[in-house]
Amino acid sequence: MGIEGPFWRAIAVFRVASLAYAALLVLRAGGYDRPAVAWAVVGVMAVWTVVMLVPPPAARRAPLLAADLVVTAACLLASPYAQSRDDMLAGAIPITATWAAGPVLAYGVARGRRAGAVAAAVMSAADLWLRSGNGVDLASIPVNGAVLMFMAGVVVGHVARLAREAEERMRRAARIEAAGRERERLARGIHDSVLQVLALVQRRGAEIGGEAAELGRLAGEQEAALRALVQVPSGAAEAEADLRELLRPYGTSRVTVSAPATPLPLPAESAREVAAAVGAALDNVARHCPEGTRAWILAEEDGGAVVVTVRDDGPGIPEGRLEQAAREGRMGVARSIRGRVADLGGTVAITSSRTGTEIELSVPVSADEARADEKSGRRS
Repeated sequence: MGIEGPFWRAIAVFRVASLAYAALLVLRAGGYDRPAVAWAVVGVMAVWTVVMLVPPPAARRAPLLAADLVVTAACLLASPYAQSRDDMLAGAIPITATWAAGPVLAYGVARGRRAGAVAAAVMSAADLWLRSGNGVDLASIPVNGAVLMFMAGVVVGHVARLAREAEERMRRAARIEAAGRERERLARGIHDSVLQVLALVQRRGAEIGGEAAELGRLAGEQEAALRALVQVPSGAAEAEADLRELLRPYGTSRVTVSAPATPLPLPAESAREVAAAVGAALDNVARHCPEGTRAWILAEEDGGAVVVTVRDDGPGIPEGRLEQAAREGRMGVARSIRGRVADLGGTVAITSSRTGTEIELSVPVSADEARADEKSGRRS
């Protein structure tokens, strides 16, 4: 049920209590002018109250909410068939009494304060039409019930929305905490194995010299990059990271990293994914370009997004090569770069020519902006 469960249980209790109150009013009034009709309406109300005791997933569905509004309005408008005109002129409460507020509360919880206000307007209009059609002077019709119904729909809808947002924040915090614990566990394992091997290769390569020295240098670069990726910030720092700190380890004699003097903050997980995508782009340069090919990394903030550009002076990507690689099952660019950035709500633009390749990664600074981009159709 989630955090909405208590709201729906409260509405169920309200419906049952209101049904009992309506039945008590009919009993005290002796069934009004036509007892058979009055008790028939109460019976319909009782049956519908049982129907609306369904769990939240079903109660939120639009057809059931619409049926709730129609049935409740019909029961309200059936009052003149049980009550006499004198009862109506004397200000008798309709048979439904407070039970009529049930769909207003349900719409507020399920669809928010605006939907709750619309449902309140429908029920208030039905009550106004009922009274005016029975000769009640419009000026003398009490509006307290309509005002309270509007307030109930708006307030309950607003509180329900705030509760859902709070639940989502709690879930996100729990995911971040779990990811931090898993990352720390992996970091321990990597430190005890991969990093030690890379450090050994770097040291022995420097001792042997020659081609082994070059392998040692490359191992040292990968060790530095891997240490930066598995580094686990402590405390609140896990919620946000400076992308510059994750990109700087990629800088070597053949890779130039340029970043602004001010931090480039991103959610910690987003920053690590962007850094991993940059690493995948550099791996492609090392694997597919001639030895000695230079690369440049430029990171900057642009209009609510962090943009990272990876450019090289290699021979470029042959036309159709990326599509061919995807067909052959080699998904380096599709998954390691495009997939990572797409999961963050960002975009990837690849431009290639005979003078080099440029890969531009653009990622929204916040998760809210990513969701807004997705809703407006700008996510790719």
